[in-house]
Amino acid sequence: MRRRGVTVLLGALLTTLLSFGVLNAPIPYVVLGPGPTVNTLGTSDGKEVIQVSGRATSTSAGQLRLTTVGVQPTVRLRSALSGWFSSDEAVVPRELVYPPGESQQEVEQRNEEDFRNSQTSAETAALRELGYPVQVQVKTVTAGGPSAGALRVGDVVTSVDGTPVTSAGRLTELIRAKSAGTVLTIGYTRDGAAATAQVTSREQDGRPRIGVEIDQQQPHPFTLSIDLNDIGGPSAGLMFALGIVDKLEPADLTGGKIIAGTGTIDDEGRVGPIGGIAQKLVGAKQAGAKVFLVPEANCAEAVRNPQPGLPLLKVGTIDDALTALAALREGGEPTRC
Repeated sequence: MRRRGVTVLLGALLTTLLSFGVLNAPIPYVVLGPGPTVNTLGTSDGKEVIQVSGRATSTSAGQLRLTTVGVQPTVRLRSALSGWFSSDEAVVPRELVYPPGESQQEVEQRNEEDFRNSQTSAETAALRELGYPVQVQVKTVTAGGPSAGALRVGDVVTSVDGTPVTSAGRLTELIRAKSAGTVLTIGYTRDGAAATAQVTSREQDGRPRIGVEIDQQQPHPFTLSIDLNDIGGPSAGLMFALGIVDKLEPADLTGGKIIAGTGTIDDEGRVGPIGGIAQKLVGAKQAGAKVFLVPEANCAEAVRNPQPGLPLLKVGTIDDALTALAALREGGEPTRC
């Protein structure tokens, strides 16, 4: 009996050790959870997130909070099991966050670059809303190219076939919308005088081009910058843009409420989809948000992952977001997901 008891004890100990080893073995998954939220109208590390000099700014009684997703990059089975049973977390294959062939450092560097680009686009979209249009200026003209003799360095391109050019990206879209060899009517201003030129596009690198390099400018009589660290990816664009508009306009966009949201934004003010909407909704709820701005393309997923008492407002552009916030302030009914 004594030998049998020792055998059972050793077997139980071995099973426990094996179980402990299995539970603590790394697996090819990551855990996504609610990340920090930041009030774009407030401060971070003692500095204003949105900084303006050369123009008076307004203060808000509420908040405009960007939301983030926390990523646990190294996951052991124990953590994965906990995440699978959590309503606030998601366990996803590692390659969805860290693609094969890319190191974790490379992914983080790309996320940092996307974050910087989102700030630039947010500034462009917000300043457009505030009445400062983008100017697409000719930087160089290719010798012997389609625009040689038609456009000059310093010309401001204003339209293509009558469609306004509102950004550098929009000019590219309009040129590529028609096949190479198409005669395009390019509207421009030169020394303040409006004119048009006929330019026949040519194929280069498989795409129609008109043989110019352009520079996007947006003159405004003040300086504007965003100062926020330790956040990556492009999904804060919408909330940055709204924060800029709120700071530079007398009206309080928030109506005194905590407004959370997410979404990429481009120079035209179009709001794009993001990842991790379920975790961002949890983070917004924990931060006390009273409403959440959802990119139109994320509405279906957001509806499947609701947070009690947190209405979901659908936005496709910055104008949609401003309209929704105005409806909230005035007691109207904004468009919901």
